[in-house]
Amino acid sequence: MKAVFLLVLVGVLYSDATIHFEEKFDSDGWKDKWVDSTNKGAEQGKFEWTAGKFYGDADKDKGIQTSQDAKFYGISAKLDKPFSNEGKKLVVQFTVKHEQNIDCGGGYLKVFSSDLDQAGMHGDSPYLIMFGPDICGPGTKKVHVIFNYKGKNLLVKKEIRCKDDVFTHLYTLIVNSDNTYEVRIDNEKAESGNLEEDWDFLPPKKIKDPEAKKPEDWDDREKIDDPDDTKPEDWDKPEHIPDPDAKKPDDWDDEMDGEWEPPQIDNPEYKGEWKPKQIDNPAYKGKWIHPEIDNPEYVADDKLYKYDDIGAIGFDLWQVKSGTIFDNIIITDDIKEAEDDAKLWSATKDAEKKMKDQQDEEERKQREEEEKKRKEEEKDSKKDDDDDDDDADDDDEEKDDDKKEDSDDPHDEL
Repeated sequence: MKAVFLLVLVGVLYSDATIHFEEKFDSDGWKDKWVDSTNKGAEQGKFEWTAGKFYGDADKDKGIQTSQDAKFYGISAKLDKPFSNEGKKLVVQFTVKHEQNIDCGGGYLKVFSSDLDQAGMHGDSPYLIMFGPDICGPGTKKVHVIFNYKGKNLLVKKEIRCKDDVFTHLYTLIVNSDNTYEVRIDNEKAESGNLEEDWDFLPPKKIKDPEAKKPEDWDDREKIDDPDDTKPEDWDKPEHIPDPDAKKPDDWDDEMDGEWEPPQIDNPEYKGEWKPKQIDNPAYKGKWIHPEIDNPEYVADDKLYKYDDIGAIGFDLWQVKSGTIFDNIIITDDIKEAEDDAKLWSATKDAEKKMKDQQDEEERKQREEEEKKRKEEEKDSKKDDDDDDDDADDDDEEKDDDKKEDSDDPHDEL
């Protein structure tokens, strides 16, 4: 009886989990849910439905892929029912595959409120959360985690490095109702902490006391000049002196060339500027620390994590080189649901690498064959040229022989 009760209890707890949004792009029905932005007109790139060039499963690994270089990309989907994450965990997870070996472009998604203008969505469209990788050259390879708080977009103060290879990677953001968070990459923790500490949601708790001033007699010099130290009498020497080995040239004419002066050289006796030695300052009081007071503008907020209207999700990007594939999106309040969903990535990662390695090996062999063929053609071409040269030489010799025979013919004299 106890076992049955426990099973029922576990079932109730598990059923309490809610999947607010899920998209695996495993059928063409996704087109009915997603809306393309037309804000950028001709500069708006198109998404294609594909598993890419290498994959684990040709159907299950299909996602939406950026397909045109140097374009803006905008596409979004509304949730069936907007929700608030108050008092609950918020988990946002998706996969990114920079198949094109991206040089500069975004790979992040945005979470919006339900009033998003989908067709008009653009870079300045208000969003709640922006999360995912961003790469541009060797200097920018990071994971964005941006929260909107009271109309301001707040960037994470920690550096979270993203993956920058051509394979599929899993990005997970967990926001807890106790104002803590965790970022996972490929099911492993990449960063975690406290929202208030790692973002500038709130003004500082303490500020410098505007009324406090350093006392005029406060001496914060740790070292001072030794008053008993004096400069040696023979200290002052010129930095440069005439070269004693230099001699006036024999052809030097004072009237024409002016008075001759030997060139200057560094003075080996020069000691530089004299400074008295330093001693401990007997009046040193230490570094003055500005007193702090409670910041009157600081107001604690135990609901930094909370959004009242989570209603849409989308991709708003710019890419120089296209080819990124997005897939396996889930928004839920239960990390176990996301972890179960992550099994799709686990099944894909090894298989797609195997296919990519096979493709690379085939391409390598093909390059070798083409190079071998090219060298053989060059060798044959050179041989043909040599043969042509030999034939030309033979023709010249025959002509010379003919001329000689003609000159020896006695009938020519008649």
